[in-house]
Parts: sequence; structure tokens; C-alpha cells
Amino acid sequence: MPVPEPARGLRVALLGCGVVGTEVARMLLEQGTDLAARAGAPLELAGIAVRDASRPRDAAIPPALLTEDAESLVDGADIVVEVMGGTEPARALLLRAIEGGAAVVTANKALLAADGPTLYKAADSAGVDIYYEAAVAGAIPIVRPVRESLAGDHVRRVLGIVNGTTNYVLDQMATTGLDLDEAVKQAQDLGYAEADPTADVEGYDAAAKAAILASLAFHTRVSADDVAREGITGVTSADVAWAARTGHAVKLLAIAEQTGEGVSVRVHPALVPLEHPLAGVKGAFNAIFVEADAAGPLMFYGQGAGGRPTASAVLGDVVSAARHRVLGGKGPQESIYAARPLLPADAAVTRYQVRLLVADLPGVLAQVAGVVGDHGVSIDTVRQTGPSEGTAELLLTTHAAREASLAATIAAVRTLEPVREITSVLRVEG
Repeated sequence: MPVPEPARGLRVALLGCGVVGTEVARMLLEQGTDLAARAGAPLELAGIAVRDASRPRDAAIPPALLTEDAESLVDGADIVVEVMGGTEPARALLLRAIEGGAAVVTANKALLAADGPTLYKAADSAGVDIYYEAAVAGAIPIVRPVRESLAGDHVRRVLGIVNGTTNYVLDQMATTGLDLDEAVKQAQDLGYAEADPTADVEGYDAAAKAAILASLAFHTRVSADDVAREGITGVTSADVAWAARTGHAVKLLAIAEQTGEGVSVRVHPALVPLEHPLAGVKGAFNAIFVEADAAGPLMFYGQGAGGRPTASAVLGDVVSAARHRVLGGKGPQESIYAARPLLPADAAVTRYQVRLLVADLPGVLAQVAGVVGDHGVSIDTVRQTGPSEGTAELLLTTHAAREASLAATIAAVRTLEPVREITSVLRVEG
């Protein structure tokens, strides 16, 4: 029986050599034999495109692999891995790779959330793969399960912690009593947060990931601009302390759900009951809770950021793309058959927990409850702390209602004469 000829090596071009890119390169070089066995062909790291090839790098990166000519590197590749981030030149380079017949693997959630359909359409027309497992939650395998494993089910809701930096910050506020600025500084010192933490603390990073997950789960195109976004900059140490007293943890949540009316996608801080699995997610970890009709509740938990965890997801995609190169076939295409309408932010249904300072006078609670009822919202629980210099603090938790009704309720309560201040408004989810 003739011995089959070994498959030719596949040239892998790496765009970017930051924290993630360095680990991708290291693993490709160190685990070449194992990766070749899994892929069905040797994977050759053809080069690494960087802005400045003269800059000092990790000792694991051979200087000979570095190049500033990204276009030439892409032109000679079978698989292009993009971990450079940003919209341009990443988009142009990936489109060039696809047009040249290369498979593409990217961890660029910002690009996919902003203009993923352009890449998906180009890859479909060219008959090549585009994979992006690492774009959503680092090492956590969530894209493939939602896109493929649950393709035969009806996903109703995706609820998750998809930003490790903000989860670390909120966790530190809860466990050590730090205020927000102090916790962010600590996250920066540990390398969890960038020097400019805006993308994390303002929710932009989580919104991009929420858009990708919603697109996959509901077979409907969702961009980052479609996501209602609120960061954690308004969360105080008092909010976190009150959450603990009422049996909750404060988390920055990405929420995507579909109803008979359409799809709602939002990112905001929320109170999560301590008995819910997401409340126990500590430090810089991520967790995503998926609710499907047949499968029921599913939870995916793990490291959502960092060089090696993210590189793990990248290389899983590289192996999948390589197998298709060797054996034939193609990965999943964009699934947009449902095209459900995207609902405005004020159509979401949620609950509120409201803290307010009021004059310590008879009948104040009745006035507040009356205004709440006038807007079609009902109160679930009320807690009052003792008077202090003629004021008392009320903590109201509402039943579920539309965001528009709840927002109008808060605006009306704010105008009541006995109401001195509304100190906090947080949604309750989970």
C-alpha cells in the first residue's frame, strides 16, 4: 500500500506582536509538532508584521521574523492571524488576505462589531474561512457553541460578564472597600487596565462583544452602535456596599435578549442576586450565561483576557482553518436569516433599585409610591434607614417594567418636594 505524501506546510502570517501576538508566536514556535498533528499539516510562522521592527521584543521572538511590510507578508500566507487591534489598517489587511485566498483568524472585537459584515461577505465570496473565537471572551469557548452547538436550539437570552477589567474593579470595591478611582489604579498597576481605561470603564469593550454575541445568537446583524451602553464610572463604594446588604453583587453586564417584538442589546452595571452564578465571578474572570429553550441554562466561565488565554483561542481557530486547507471544506458562514428588528434602549424590560434621601415627614412614602404607581410601575420592596438631621433614606426595588416607564418614574419622583436627592439608580438583572 503506497504511503501518502505528507501535506505541505501552511504559511501563517501574524499581524501584531503585542501581549497576545507574542504568545501566539511563542506557542506556534514551541508547539509546532503537536499543532501539525492536530491540523494535518505543519504550520510555519512566515513572519510577524509590526510597526517598528527595531523595537526590543520578548526573547522568544526571533528578530528575523519581524517585518514592517505587512502587505507582502499577507500576500504570501495561507492563514492570516490579526491581533493588532483597531479598525485600520487591520480591516484593509484582512480584506487583502481574503481576496488573496487566505483564511483569516482575528481577535479584533472592535473591528467585527463595527464592520464585521464587510469581512463576512468578502470571506463568503472568496470561499475562505473567517474565525474569531478570541474576539469575545479570551480563552472561553463561546462563539463556536453559540454559532454551531446551539444552532438547532432557540436562544432566548445571553447574559454575561465579558470585560475582566471592570469585573476586577467592581470586585475590589466590594471586597476591600476601595472607591472606583483607587480600584482602577490598582487594575492598571497589575496590567489588567490600560493607561487609558476608557474602553473598559465606559463599556465600549463590552458593547462590542455584546454586538457579536447578539448577532450570533439571534441570526441578526447587530453593531456596536446598536448597543445601549452605560459604563461603571457612576458606581460608588456606597452602591457596592448597599448591594451587599440587599443580597446582590454589582456587575457590568452585557445583555442580549429576544422577545416577540425584536432584539434588545445593552451593557450597563446591574445588581445580580448572590444566588445567581454570575454573582460569584471574581477578579478578572469572565462568565457568560446562555438561556436556550431546549438546552436550558448554560454557563461558560474562564479567563477572559491575557496573552496566553487569548492565544489559546486564536490557535484553536488556526487549527480549524488549517484542517479545512488540508482536508477541504469551509467553516460556518454569517447567519442573518432572521433579521429581527432591533429594539430601542427604552423598550428593554428590567427592574430598578433606587436610593433616595427624603424629608423625614409623615406621608412621604405614600407620595413616592403614588407617583410610581401613576407611571404604571409597582414597588416590590421598600427599606428605610433611620432619620439623620431631618432626612431619611429610602431604598425602593421595583417590579419589572419597561425602561421607558422606569426612567419616567425616576424623573417624576425627583420633582417631589420631600425628595432631597436620588443618590443611586441601578438595574436589577439575573
